[in-house]
Amino acid sequence: MDLKKLRMERRGRFWGEVTPYLGYVIQSGVAVLLLFMLIAFAAWYTSLVQHIPAGLPIRWIMLILFVPLTVNSSFRTYLQPADTVFLLPQESRMNDYFKAGWTSGVVYKLIGLALVFILSWPLYVRSDADPKSFWPFLLLLFALKILAAYGCWKELRMVSRRASAGYRLLRYVVLILAVAAWLWQPEWRSLLFIVLLALTYIAALRIPAKHLVAWERLIAVEKTHSARVMQILGWFVNVPGRQQRVYPRRWMSWAGNRVPWKPEAAYRYLITKSFVRSDVFSIVIRAGILAALLVWWTRQGLLGSGIYLFFVFVIGVQLSSLLRYHQESFWLHIYPVPPASRKQNAVNLAFQIQLVVAVLIWLPMLGAGSGRIGPMLLTLLGGVVISVLFRYFQSRKGKSDDDDDDDE
Repeated sequence: MDLKKLRMERRGRFWGEVTPYLGYVIQSGVAVLLLFMLIAFAAWYTSLVQHIPAGLPIRWIMLILFVPLTVNSSFRTYLQPADTVFLLPQESRMNDYFKAGWTSGVVYKLIGLALVFILSWPLYVRSDADPKSFWPFLLLLFALKILAAYGCWKELRMVSRRASAGYRLLRYVVLILAVAAWLWQPEWRSLLFIVLLALTYIAALRIPAKHLVAWERLIAVEKTHSARVMQILGWFVNVPGRQQRVYPRRWMSWAGNRVPWKPEAAYRYLITKSFVRSDVFSIVIRAGILAALLVWWTRQGLLGSGIYLFFVFVIGVQLSSLLRYHQESFWLHIYPVPPASRKQNAVNLAFQIQLVVAVLIWLPMLGAGSGRIGPMLLTLLGGVVISVLFRYFQSRKGKSDDDDDDDE
């Protein structure tokens, strides 16, 4: 069996399913929106580089910017559940199958890392009193990215899930220490520290027991990756549902428990429980924390208002995926859940969450003082208006979808 050819066929089949939807994404206006955002960002960034604020914490900005870019790693394997039977005899040769996925997973991310680095370099070199050299900085980030990818691949093969989670945390700690040492310490001293840290980390990765091929875990990760691609496409066009990763999150088990026990509220209970166990929940939390920090940092000017409104919009886009939860569930047609209540409950929940987040990420703006109370209230009003508009358009879309279903 030619394993390299098998992977290429599966990769082509997957992207053959995705490519037809890209035309609809472009027609939805996202290309125009991205072009507008690119022009606005270019104008703002040019102005920032030309007029750098005094005391700009550029090293902290570089740390926050490049740690996630270097530490996050993922690999597309295109494995399927049936592979645990049909590819199991080829287990000893599966390195040929995974090699291309590992290489492409690293190379594409290195290109993105280089683009972000080149973009941020003018701000860094003009803001830092003692900036590092261009090429050593970039090559170090490349080396750390490869190290993080190596660690991520080893984590996927670990027998113990607790060990895998622990080493994932260790990967974050190692990358944070390495990037921080490079930014704050002299070059040769920081390089010596990073090399010793990397060698210790590589040695530590050899300790846990590992599968030759962690079939079940790799298949679950692949399902998650493909589901995320479809989820992004689902923001613009209706796509077939894919299995998504479910997180227990016992600390959020109370969510939805106060929903009234009656048929018209049954879907509200289901969609609430689904939301707190989904990827969207963690995305909204991370976006909210980042928004609050950026709003607090830029609270004195119009930039803070722009950042606030941008994040309210982004969070609304993320929450719009709630309308597609359980669309293809067979059981909803059996249980006594009124069909008309599904879309309405999903729209109401998305609106309420977006409104609460809009208020929470606005609160740091109060640190600007009473002298800017007018602009602050107008900014909050803008966030509320964006939330209301999202609810209006989602309600109309839900009504049109229901009418199409009735016609069929």
